[in-house]
Amino acid sequence: MAPITSFFWKTPVPSLKAYLATKPFTLPATVTWTGADSDVVETLIAALDTLSEADRETLILEIARMMALADEPGQNALLAVVSNRVMFDAVEGGHNRALWVLMNEHANFQLAEDVRYNDEKRRGRMWQGFVVEKHKLVRKDRFSRDAFTVEIQRKFSTNHVHVDVFDRNRVTFDGKSHQLVQVAVYREGRPDDTLGFDGAGKLQRHLVKPVYEASLTYEPSEGVIEVVAGDKDVRVAMASMMGRTLMDIEFKGEILPAREYDLGILMEPFDFPTDARAPADQVVEKVQVRELRFKPLDRNGQRVTLECDGSGGDTIWDMADRHIDPAAQRRADWVITRARLVVKFAPHGKSRRARSLNLTITVPHGCNLKGMTPPERLVGEKYLRDWGILKGKPEAIDGAERS
Repeated sequence: MAPITSFFWKTPVPSLKAYLATKPFTLPATVTWTGADSDVVETLIAALDTLSEADRETLILEIARMMALADEPGQNALLAVVSNRVMFDAVEGGHNRALWVLMNEHANFQLAEDVRYNDEKRRGRMWQGFVVEKHKLVRKDRFSRDAFTVEIQRKFSTNHVHVDVFDRNRVTFDGKSHQLVQVAVYREGRPDDTLGFDGAGKLQRHLVKPVYEASLTYEPSEGVIEVVAGDKDVRVAMASMMGRTLMDIEFKGEILPAREYDLGILMEPFDFPTDARAPADQVVEKVQVRELRFKPLDRNGQRVTLECDGSGGDTIWDMADRHIDPAAQRRADWVITRARLVVKFAPHGKSRRARSLNLTITVPHGCNLKGMTPPERLVGEKYLRDWGILKGKPEAIDGAERS
Protein backbone atom coordinates (compact mmCIF):
# COMPACT_ATOMS: atom_id res chain seq x y z
CA MET A 1 0.00 0.00 0.00
CA ALA A 2 2.99 2.27 -0.45
CA PRO A 3 1.31 4.53 -3.08
CA ILE A 4 -1.75 5.19 -0.93
CA THR A 5 0.27 5.97 2.22
CA SER A 6 2.55 8.27 0.21
CA PHE A 7 -0.53 10.07 -1.12
CA PHE A 8 -1.85 10.57 2.41
CA TRP A 9 1.44 12.06 3.60
CA LYS A 10 1.78 14.41 0.61
CA THR A 11 -1.80 15.73 0.51
CA PRO A 12 -3.13 18.36 2.96
CA VAL A 13 -5.43 16.94 5.62
CA PRO A 14 -8.41 19.21 4.74
CA SER A 15 -8.26 17.92 1.15
CA LEU A 16 -8.13 14.31 2.37
CA LYS A 17 -11.12 14.92 4.63
CA ALA A 18 -13.18 16.38 1.76
CA TYR A 19 -12.17 13.52 -0.54
CA LEU A 20 -12.86 10.67 1.86
CA ALA A 21 -16.23 12.21 2.80
CA THR A 22 -17.39 11.39 -0.74
CA LYS A 23 -16.75 7.66 -0.31
CA PRO A 24 -19.51 5.14 0.51
CA PHE A 25 -17.63 3.59 3.42
CA THR A 26 -17.44 4.95 6.96
CA LEU A 27 -14.10 5.48 8.65
CA PRO A 28 -13.66 4.19 12.20
CA ALA A 29 -14.02 6.52 15.18
CA THR A 30 -10.26 6.46 15.67
CA VAL A 31 -9.94 8.85 12.72
CA THR A 32 -10.28 12.40 13.99
CA TRP A 33 -9.50 15.47 11.92
CA THR A 34 -8.57 17.88 14.71
CA GLY A 35 -5.13 16.67 15.78
CA ALA A 36 -1.70 17.27 14.29
CA ASP A 37 -1.45 16.40 10.62
CA SER A 38 1.00 13.57 11.30
CA ASP A 39 -1.39 12.03 13.84
CA VAL A 40 -4.32 12.27 11.43
CA VAL A 41 -2.37 10.60 8.62
CA GLU A 42 -1.21 7.78 10.89
CA THR A 43 -4.79 7.04 11.96
CA LEU A 44 -5.92 7.11 8.33
CA ILE A 45 -3.27 4.59 7.35
CA ALA A 46 -4.27 2.34 10.24
CA ALA A 47 -7.93 2.68 9.24
CA LEU A 48 -7.25 1.16 5.83
CA ASP A 49 -7.16 -2.28 7.42
CA THR A 50 -10.74 -1.83 8.64
CA LEU A 51 -12.12 -1.38 5.12
CA SER A 52 -13.57 -4.22 3.13
CA GLU A 53 -11.28 -5.66 0.48
CA ALA A 54 -13.44 -4.20 -2.30
CA ASP A 55 -13.49 -0.68 -0.77
CA ARG A 56 -9.75 -0.75 -0.06
CA GLU A 57 -8.83 -1.93 -3.58
CA THR A 58 -11.15 0.65 -5.18
CA LEU A 59 -9.54 3.42 -3.11
CA ILE A 60 -6.02 2.23 -3.95
CA LEU A 61 -6.76 2.19 -7.69
CA GLU A 62 -8.26 5.69 -7.67
CA ILE A 63 -5.37 7.12 -5.66
CA ALA A 64 -2.92 5.47 -8.09
CA ARG A 65 -4.61 7.42 -10.90
CA MET A 66 -4.06 10.67 -9.00
CA MET A 67 -0.45 9.75 -8.21
CA ALA A 68 0.14 9.28 -11.95
CA LEU A 69 -0.83 12.92 -12.53
CA ALA A 70 1.03 14.37 -9.54
CA ASP A 71 4.49 14.55 -11.15
CA GLU A 72 5.64 17.13 -13.72
CA PRO A 73 4.34 15.35 -16.86
CA GLY A 74 1.05 14.69 -15.08
CA GLN A 75 0.74 18.33 -14.00
CA ASN A 76 1.37 19.42 -17.59
CA ALA A 77 -1.38 17.06 -18.72
CA LEU A 78 -3.79 18.59 -16.19
CA LEU A 79 -2.82 22.09 -17.34
CA ALA A 80 -3.68 21.08 -20.89
CA VAL A 81 -7.32 20.43 -20.07
CA VAL A 82 -8.36 22.10 -16.79
CA SER A 83 -11.19 24.63 -17.16
CA ASN A 84 -10.78 26.74 -14.01
CA ARG A 85 -7.13 27.70 -14.32
CA VAL A 86 -7.36 30.31 -11.54
CA MET A 87 -8.55 27.80 -8.97
CA PHE A 88 -6.12 25.16 -10.20
CA ASP A 89 -3.15 27.51 -9.82
CA ALA A 90 -4.25 28.42 -6.31
CA VAL A 91 -4.05 24.81 -5.12
CA GLU A 92 -0.66 23.93 -3.65
CA GLY A 93 1.15 20.68 -4.41
CA GLY A 94 0.95 18.24 -7.29
CA HIS A 95 -0.99 15.58 -5.35
CA ASN A 96 -3.45 18.18 -4.08
CA ARG A 97 -3.97 19.61 -7.58
CA ALA A 98 -4.61 16.15 -9.04
CA LEU A 99 -7.15 15.52 -6.27
CA TRP A 100 -8.80 18.90 -6.87
CA VAL A 101 -9.32 18.15 -10.58
CA LEU A 102 -10.66 14.67 -9.83
CA MET A 103 -13.23 16.11 -7.42
CA ASN A 104 -14.16 19.30 -9.27
CA GLU A 105 -13.58 18.57 -12.97
CA HIS A 106 -13.87 14.80 -13.18
CA ALA A 107 -14.35 14.72 -16.97
CA ASN A 108 -11.24 16.84 -17.44
CA PHE A 109 -9.31 14.52 -15.11
CA GLN A 110 -10.04 11.70 -17.54
CA LEU A 111 -8.95 13.88 -20.47
CA ALA A 112 -5.69 14.59 -18.63
CA GLU A 113 -5.10 10.84 -18.43
CA ASP A 114 -5.58 10.73 -22.21
CA VAL A 115 -3.09 13.58 -22.65
CA ARG A 116 -0.45 11.88 -20.54
CA TYR A 117 -0.94 8.59 -22.36
CA ASN A 118 -0.43 10.37 -25.69
CA ASP A 119 2.66 12.29 -24.60
CA GLU A 120 4.35 9.31 -22.96
CA LYS A 121 3.89 7.07 -26.00
CA ARG A 122 4.76 9.77 -28.54
CA ARG A 123 7.74 8.96 -30.79
CA GLY A 124 7.82 5.46 -29.33
CA ARG A 125 7.07 2.09 -30.90
CA MET A 126 3.30 2.66 -30.76
CA TRP A 127 3.52 6.04 -32.51
CA GLN A 128 3.24 7.09 -36.15
CA GLY A 129 2.87 10.48 -37.83
CA PHE A 130 1.19 11.32 -41.13
CA VAL A 131 1.40 14.43 -43.31
CA VAL A 132 -2.00 15.92 -44.22
CA GLU A 133 -3.41 19.31 -45.21
CA LYS A 134 -2.63 22.29 -43.00
CA HIS A 135 -5.10 24.58 -41.22
CA LYS A 136 -8.07 22.23 -41.40
CA LEU A 137 -10.93 22.39 -38.92
CA VAL A 138 -11.50 19.32 -36.75
CA ARG A 139 -15.23 19.09 -36.14
CA LYS A 140 -16.29 18.31 -32.59
CA ASP A 141 -20.09 18.33 -33.02
CA ARG A 142 -22.16 15.29 -32.07
CA PHE A 143 -23.00 14.39 -35.69
CA SER A 144 -19.31 14.25 -36.71
CA ARG A 145 -18.29 12.30 -33.61
CA ASP A 146 -21.10 9.83 -34.27
CA ALA A 147 -19.93 9.36 -37.87
CA PHE A 148 -16.39 8.71 -36.65
CA THR A 149 -17.71 6.27 -34.03
CA VAL A 150 -19.76 4.34 -36.63
CA GLU A 151 -16.69 3.97 -38.87
CA ILE A 152 -14.70 2.55 -35.96
CA GLN A 153 -17.52 0.16 -35.11
CA ARG A 154 -17.63 -1.11 -38.69
CA LYS A 155 -13.87 -1.35 -39.10
CA PHE A 156 -13.29 -3.33 -35.92
CA SER A 157 -16.64 -5.17 -35.73
CA THR A 158 -17.55 -3.84 -32.30
CA ASN A 159 -20.64 -2.18 -30.86
CA HIS A 160 -18.96 -0.37 -28.01
CA VAL A 161 -16.82 2.68 -28.82
CA HIS A 162 -16.19 5.86 -26.83
CA VAL A 163 -14.71 9.00 -28.45
CA ASP A 164 -13.54 12.28 -26.88
CA VAL A 165 -12.46 15.27 -29.01
CA PHE A 166 -10.85 18.25 -27.28
CA ASP A 167 -8.45 21.18 -27.82
CA ARG A 168 -5.07 21.40 -26.12
CA ASN A 169 -1.61 22.92 -26.58
CA ARG A 170 1.94 21.62 -26.72
CA VAL A 171 5.05 23.71 -26.14
CA THR A 172 8.51 23.45 -27.66
CA PHE A 173 11.69 23.92 -25.65
CA ASP A 174 11.84 27.56 -26.78
CA GLY A 175 8.52 28.25 -25.03
CA LYS A 176 6.37 28.55 -28.17
CA SER A 177 2.87 27.15 -27.87
CA HIS A 178 1.36 24.96 -30.60
CA GLN A 179 -2.39 24.47 -30.82
CA LEU A 180 -3.67 21.00 -31.58
CA VAL A 181 -6.77 18.84 -31.30
CA GLN A 182 -6.62 15.47 -29.54
CA VAL A 183 -8.98 12.57 -30.15
CA ALA A 184 -9.16 9.77 -27.60
CA VAL A 185 -10.70 6.48 -28.74
CA TYR A 186 -11.69 3.49 -26.62
CA ARG A 187 -13.08 0.41 -28.38
CA GLU A 188 -14.11 -2.98 -27.13
CA GLY A 189 -12.13 -5.92 -28.48
CA ARG A 190 -13.11 -9.47 -29.28
CA PRO A 191 -14.03 -11.76 -26.37
CA ASP A 192 -11.22 -13.63 -24.66
CA ASP A 193 -10.99 -15.83 -21.61
CA THR A 194 -8.61 -15.50 -18.72
CA LEU A 195 -7.88 -17.35 -15.51
CA GLY A 196 -9.07 -15.91 -12.22
CA PHE A 197 -10.29 -16.89 -8.77
CA ASP A 198 -13.98 -16.80 -7.91
CA GLY A 199 -15.48 -15.72 -4.58
CA ALA A 200 -14.82 -19.16 -3.10
CA GLY A 201 -11.15 -19.03 -4.04
CA LYS A 202 -11.46 -21.56 -6.86
CA LEU A 203 -9.56 -21.08 -10.11
CA GLN A 204 -11.98 -20.44 -12.96
CA ARG A 205 -11.96 -19.20 -16.54
CA HIS A 206 -13.66 -15.85 -17.03
CA LEU A 207 -14.86 -14.31 -20.26
CA VAL A 208 -13.48 -10.78 -20.77
CA LYS A 209 -13.76 -8.20 -23.50
CA PRO A 210 -10.60 -6.03 -23.50
CA VAL A 211 -10.75 -2.32 -24.16
CA TYR A 212 -8.18 -0.93 -26.60
CA GLU A 213 -7.08 2.70 -26.44
CA ALA A 214 -5.89 4.88 -29.30
CA SER A 215 -4.89 8.54 -29.24
CA LEU A 216 -4.77 10.90 -32.21
CA THR A 217 -3.67 14.53 -32.48
CA TYR A 218 -3.84 17.03 -35.32
CA GLU A 219 -1.60 20.10 -35.40
CA PRO A 220 -3.14 22.61 -37.88
CA SER A 221 -0.02 24.77 -38.29
CA GLU A 222 2.08 21.76 -39.33
CA GLY A 223 -0.53 19.63 -41.09
CA VAL A 224 0.30 16.47 -39.13
CA ILE A 225 -1.89 13.73 -37.69
CA GLU A 226 -0.12 11.66 -35.04
CA VAL A 227 -1.50 8.35 -33.83
CA VAL A 228 -0.65 6.26 -30.79
CA ALA A 229 -2.00 2.71 -31.02
CA GLY A 230 -0.64 -0.79 -30.57
CA ASP A 231 -0.72 -1.92 -34.21
CA LYS A 232 0.50 -0.28 -37.42
CA ASP A 233 -2.65 -1.15 -39.39
CA VAL A 234 -4.78 0.33 -36.59
CA ARG A 235 -2.76 3.56 -36.69
CA VAL A 236 -3.25 3.94 -40.43
CA ALA A 237 -6.96 3.12 -40.20
CA MET A 238 -7.56 5.55 -37.33
CA ALA A 239 -5.79 8.41 -39.14
CA SER A 240 -7.76 7.72 -42.31
CA MET A 241 -11.10 7.64 -40.49
CA MET A 242 -10.30 10.81 -38.58
CA GLY A 243 -9.40 12.66 -41.77
CA ARG A 244 -12.51 11.51 -43.59
CA THR A 245 -15.16 11.97 -40.89
CA LEU A 246 -13.83 14.79 -38.71
CA MET A 247 -11.81 16.87 -41.20
CA ASP A 248 -13.24 16.24 -44.70
CA ILE A 249 -9.80 15.54 -46.18
CA GLU A 250 -8.40 12.81 -48.38
CA PHE A 251 -5.95 10.74 -46.37
CA LYS A 252 -3.05 9.68 -48.58
CA GLY A 253 -1.03 7.78 -45.99
CA GLU A 254 2.05 10.01 -46.36
CA ILE A 255 4.30 9.16 -43.44
CA LEU A 256 5.92 11.98 -41.47
CA PRO A 257 9.69 11.98 -42.17
CA ALA A 258 11.77 10.52 -39.35
CA ARG A 259 14.03 12.73 -37.26
CA GLU A 260 17.51 13.03 -38.68
CA TYR A 261 20.73 13.01 -36.64
CA ASP A 262 24.22 14.00 -37.74
CA LEU A 263 27.29 13.09 -35.68
CA GLY A 264 29.84 14.81 -37.89
CA ILE A 265 30.66 17.42 -35.23
CA LEU A 266 32.08 14.64 -33.03
CA MET A 267 34.78 13.72 -35.52
CA GLU A 268 37.11 16.03 -33.58
CA PRO A 269 37.06 17.55 -30.06
CA PHE A 270 33.79 19.43 -29.46
CA ASP A 271 33.13 21.93 -26.69
CA PHE A 272 29.36 21.31 -26.17
CA PRO A 273 28.10 24.88 -25.55
CA THR A 274 25.50 25.22 -22.81
CA ASP A 275 22.62 27.62 -22.20
CA ALA A 276 23.34 29.95 -19.29
CA ARG A 277 19.71 31.14 -19.35
CA ALA A 278 18.31 27.64 -18.88
CA PRO A 279 16.22 26.88 -15.76
CA ALA A 280 18.24 25.77 -12.74
CA ASP A 281 17.42 22.10 -13.28
CA GLN A 282 18.59 22.25 -16.92
CA VAL A 283 22.02 23.83 -16.50
CA VAL A 284 24.63 21.49 -17.99
CA GLU A 285 27.82 21.08 -15.97
CA LYS A 286 29.69 18.87 -18.44
CA VAL A 287 29.21 16.42 -21.30
CA GLN A 288 31.24 13.24 -21.71
CA VAL A 289 31.49 11.28 -24.95
CA ARG A 290 31.65 7.69 -23.74
CA GLU A 291 31.40 5.87 -27.07
CA LEU A 292 31.91 6.51 -30.78
CA ARG A 293 31.41 3.97 -33.54
CA PHE A 294 33.36 4.66 -36.74
CA LYS A 295 32.69 3.28 -40.22
CA PRO A 296 35.40 3.40 -42.91
CA LEU A 297 34.18 4.83 -46.19
CA ASP A 298 36.19 2.37 -48.30
CA ARG A 299 35.43 -0.89 -46.45
CA ASN A 300 31.80 -1.92 -46.29
CA GLY A 301 30.66 -4.08 -43.42
CA GLN A 302 33.37 -2.96 -41.01
CA ARG A 303 33.01 -0.89 -37.84
CA VAL A 304 35.41 0.31 -35.15
CA THR A 305 33.92 1.16 -31.75
CA LEU A 306 35.81 3.17 -29.14
CA GLU A 307 34.68 3.36 -25.52
CA CYS A 308 36.13 5.78 -22.98
CA ASP A 309 35.09 6.20 -19.34
CA GLY A 310 37.48 9.12 -18.83
CA SER A 311 39.14 7.58 -15.77
CA GLY A 312 42.58 7.47 -17.43
CA GLY A 313 42.62 11.15 -18.33
CA ASP A 314 42.31 10.57 -22.08
CA THR A 315 39.30 11.71 -24.09
CA ILE A 316 37.62 9.65 -26.76
CA TRP A 317 39.36 11.82 -29.35
CA ASP A 318 42.77 10.97 -27.88
CA MET A 319 41.85 7.34 -28.41
CA ALA A 320 40.69 8.04 -31.96
CA ASP A 321 44.02 9.75 -32.76
CA ARG A 322 45.89 6.65 -31.56
CA HIS A 323 43.70 3.85 -32.87
CA ILE A 324 42.20 5.27 -36.05
CA ASP A 325 43.65 8.42 -37.67
CA PRO A 326 44.32 12.08 -36.85
CA ALA A 327 41.23 14.29 -37.00
CA ALA A 328 41.74 15.61 -40.53
CA GLN A 329 42.26 12.09 -41.90
CA ARG A 330 39.29 10.75 -39.95
CA ARG A 331 37.04 13.35 -41.48
CA ALA A 332 38.17 12.37 -44.97
CA ASP A 333 38.06 8.58 -44.58
CA TRP A 334 35.54 7.77 -41.84
CA VAL A 335 31.99 8.53 -40.68
CA ILE A 336 30.57 8.22 -37.16
CA THR A 337 27.46 6.05 -37.07
CA ARG A 338 26.78 5.94 -33.33
CA ALA A 339 27.63 7.96 -30.22
CA ARG A 340 26.88 7.67 -26.53
CA LEU A 341 26.87 10.88 -24.48
CA VAL A 342 26.50 11.41 -20.76
CA VAL A 343 25.08 14.86 -20.02
CA LYS A 344 25.65 15.85 -16.38
CA PHE A 345 23.58 18.69 -14.95
CA ALA A 346 24.69 21.04 -12.19
CA PRO A 347 23.19 20.33 -8.75
CA HIS A 348 20.50 22.81 -7.78
CA GLY A 349 18.36 23.61 -4.76
CA LYS A 350 18.91 21.28 -1.81
CA SER A 351 20.18 18.44 -3.98
CA ARG A 352 23.89 17.70 -3.81
CA ARG A 353 23.80 15.00 -6.45
CA ALA A 354 24.10 15.87 -10.11
CA ARG A 355 21.40 14.50 -12.39
CA SER A 356 22.57 12.95 -15.66
CA LEU A 357 21.03 12.14 -19.03
CA ASN A 358 22.40 9.23 -21.05
CA LEU A 359 21.91 9.72 -24.78
CA THR A 360 22.59 7.13 -27.47
CA ILE A 361 22.35 8.42 -31.05
CA THR A 362 22.53 6.26 -34.17
CA VAL A 363 22.55 7.92 -37.58
CA PRO A 364 20.46 8.71 -39.42
CA HIS A 365 17.26 8.31 -37.39
CA GLY A 366 17.92 6.58 -34.06
CA CYS A 367 17.96 8.04 -30.55
CA ASN A 368 16.86 6.74 -27.15
CA LEU A 369 15.06 10.04 -26.46
CA LYS A 370 11.81 8.37 -27.46
CA GLY A 371 11.99 6.07 -24.44
CA MET A 372 12.44 8.89 -21.93
CA THR A 373 9.97 10.97 -19.97
CA PRO A 374 8.54 14.13 -21.59
CA PRO A 375 10.75 16.47 -19.46
CA GLU A 376 13.85 14.45 -20.40
CA ARG A 377 12.88 14.54 -24.08
CA LEU A 378 12.34 18.29 -23.82
CA VAL A 379 15.83 18.91 -22.42
CA GLY A 380 17.51 16.30 -24.62
CA GLU A 381 16.01 17.73 -27.80
CA LYS A 382 16.98 21.25 -26.82
CA TYR A 383 20.67 20.47 -26.39
CA LEU A 384 20.93 18.06 -29.32
CA ARG A 385 19.60 20.88 -31.51
CA ASP A 386 21.89 23.46 -29.91
CA TRP A 387 24.89 21.20 -30.65
CA GLY A 388 23.85 20.59 -34.26
CA ILE A 389 23.27 16.85 -33.81
CA LEU A 390 19.48 16.90 -34.27
CA LYS A 391 18.43 18.46 -37.55
CA GLY A 392 15.17 20.12 -38.55
CA LYS A 393 12.97 22.60 -36.75
CA PRO A 394 11.84 22.28 -33.12
CA GLU A 395 9.00 19.92 -32.42
CA ALA A 396 6.22 20.18 -29.87
CA ILE A 397 6.97 17.93 -26.93
CA ASP A 398 4.58 18.11 -24.03
CA GLY A 399 1.29 19.45 -22.77
CA ALA A 400 0.81 23.03 -21.66
CA GLU A 401 -2.29 25.17 -21.45
CA ARG A 402 -5.62 24.31 -22.89
CA SER A 403 -6.70 26.41 -25.88
